[in-house]
Amino acid sequence: MDKILDLNDLVIKHPQATFFVRVSGNSMINAGIKDGDILVIDKSLEPVEGKIVIANVDGEFVLKRIRKKGGKLYLYPENSDFNPIEIKEGMECEIWGVVTYVIHTIL
Repeated sequence: MDKILDLNDLVIKHPQATFFVRVSGNSMINAGIKDGDILVIDKSLEPVEGKIVIANVDGEFVLKRIRKKGGKLYLYPENSDFNPIEIKEGMECEIWGVVTYVIHTIL
């Protein structure tokens, strides 16, 4: 090894807009995101179609993939045991950030 790597330098592109969260649940297991994983979230990135995001939907935090169908916004899980969330008129939905990295143990 020539150089010691600093994980912060590798995964944090926008320090003022980046935060970490620990995953609770398995709704994104098929995207390689497991219960207990640590996510790197960047609030400065645009939450576009296909990105995995942290959102607050009617007071509940969720980790889902953004999909748009027929002009409607959906938050999709990556586990068939869970249902997509259609964002309907009157619902409160705030995207907190886009997932940029997943950190998990292999033990």
